[in-house]
This record gives sequence, structure tokens and C-alpha cells, in this order.
Amino acid sequence: MRIVVAQCTVDYEGRLAAHLPMATRLVMVKVDGCVAVHADGGAYKPLNWMNAPNHLLDEGDRWVVTNLKGERLTITFGAVHFDTRVDLGEDPGLRKDGVEAELQRLLAETPGVIEPGLSLIRREHPTPVGPVDLLCRATDGSTVAVEVKRRGEIDGVEQLTRYLDFLARDRRLAAVRGILCAQAIKPQARQLAEDRGIGWVEVDYDLLRGLDSPVLRLF
Repeated sequence: MRIVVAQCTVDYEGRLAAHLPMATRLVMVKVDGCVAVHADGGAYKPLNWMNAPNHLLDEGDRWVVTNLKGERLTITFGAVHFDTRVDLGEDPGLRKDGVEAELQRLLAETPGVIEPGLSLIRREHPTPVGPVDLLCRATDGSTVAVEVKRRGEIDGVEQLTRYLDFLARDRRLAAVRGILCAQAIKPQARQLAEDRGIGWVEVDYDLLRGLDSPVLRLF
């Protein structure tokens, strides 16, 4: 990861136009190529960002980040206070709590709850930016990536978006789409998912626990 603390302006061109005037900000470039610009506040959410896959052109006092969607993020630097690179090593991934892990298992056994006719291909399907919870096949032959959360929030949509970007490059898979699946999904997450063409489904954990599983067990 590259971490830069500097005065900068930020300009975004894409589905809309946005401008951040000169101020001191934190700029991060993650190993997967994601670029995020943060202020000193606002919790985890960046002021502006560009998800991977993208291309970063470093012109010294200016970075130009572009992607295949035609979006463009330009960061123009003034005084640079701090600039370093840190190798964070291999990410062991997020450890799910008991309910979320159990919810994923139950949905893997009964994927038709998510969408009628859906069948499981694989659990924890690997991508360069982390494993997809459930990789499934739809009745029309398309591939469906399902991200399972106890509570569906914006970060879950962002996570699924990154997975879909990489899955779309895998020629072994049919057309890929995504579904965010959770016990409850916040309105902001629903809106972002719909804007990105991602489906969402709320499921009843207690009801799932009572369903007859097709997986045979000794007891």
C-alpha cells in the first residue's frame, strides 16, 4: 500500500463531475489498484475513490486514474508532507461471526432461497481481492456471485463490486452478476446496489434454520 499525506485538489469525471479544492488530505493506493482520498474525519468513507481495475498514471505532481468505464480521477498535488509504501502482507480475510458463517452455510445448502432455480457451484470462490462467499449458476446459465452479510451495508456492495470486476475477466465463467444477501439491508446499500446493477435479497435466518436441508447428516 502507498500512503500519501499532501495538499491536493481532486477532480472526478464520469457519471457526474466533482471537484475538491486544495486542502491537506490522505491518499491511499491499495495493492489491487484501488485509489481512495480521505479527509480527517467521516469515519471510513473516502471523499472520492476509484475502484480496481484501473490504470494510474503518475506524473509526479499529478496522478491520473482511469478505468474502462470512461471514468477519470485527477489528483493534483501541492506540498507533500508524507509519502511511503508499506507491504501489509497476505490478508487472511474477514473472520465472520457465528451468525454470518452459519447464514452462509445454510444458503449454500438452499441457494434457491436467494433466487428460484439457483444452484451452488462453489463456496469461498477465490479472486485476487478475496473469496466470493457463494458462486452459483442461474437457470439462464449465467454465473451469480453472492456476498452474504448479517447486515447489508454500503461496504458490502463495494466488496461485491470488486469481486465482480475480477470475475468478469475469467473466461471460464458465463456472464457474471451479483447479489447481496443479508438478514437486513440498509436503504443506502439498496440504492447503491441498484445503481451498479447488483441485486439484493433479505432472508430470514430463523426460517432458514428450520428448513429441511438437502445435505445428509448422521445426526
